[in-house]
Amino acid sequence: MRCGVAMTRALPCLIASLLLLVACSPETLLRDENLLTDEGLLTGEPCGAPCFRGITPGETNWADALTIIEDEADFDNIQTQGPAEGSSVIQVSWQQGADAPVCCQMVTEDGQTVSLVFLRTAPTHSLGQLFEVHGEPTWLTGQEMAEDQAVVSLVYPELSMIVYAFVAGAAEGEVSAGSEVVGALYMEAGSVDLLLQTTELHRWEGYGSYSAYMEGDWEITPSVTLTPTP
Repeated sequence: MRCGVAMTRALPCLIASLLLLVACSPETLLRDENLLTDEGLLTGEPCGAPCFRGITPGETNWADALTIIEDEADFDNIQTQGPAEGSSVIQVSWQQGADAPVCCQMVTEDGQTVSLVFLRTAPTHSLGQLFEVHGEPTWLTGQEMAEDQAVVSLVYPELSMIVYAFVAGAAEGEVSAGSEVVGALYMEAGSVDLLLQTTELHRWEGYGSYSAYMEGDWEITPSVTLTPTP
């Protein structure tokens, strides 16, 4: 995604930044048992994706969402950034446990309503388990991180959700039922539509070689370019 600092909306740039955060994380952070333990993605408790602990992007009031996060007993080191001058974007990050790495981020674009929730999760679930609950995705893209590790982003437009899965290297790695889920991004519905206009994506065609997917032609190519402002 080519992303400037602003367009009519800032959210696609935030999504791009979060995708890069996943793709650029070292292995010790990407597959870390100390990251968020989230059963809600599979069980739907206390709410189903794209809802996280009662917070749904595009619906939940920002102040109410902050109260939810602050009241969760297992969340520590809650940090707020923004808004910057001339912007209404606010970001909040936290971790699950005082000694754990930062796992999670929540963003509001307008200062009033939650725009997205980004979760980095412990590798306790597999794609096979995910598909049993949510079915298979519509689109995917990937990012090679090192010779022995890559990450695929699986896009569920109808759920306003992206799920991230670990692959053991771009050359030999397979997207399989056993691939570990290492994160999720929940968005408001309008952001998915814009994401599909600004991101190169492959159509999901089932389990298979990571390299075969990534060396194939893109079924979606950007129709909108996010232009920078001074």
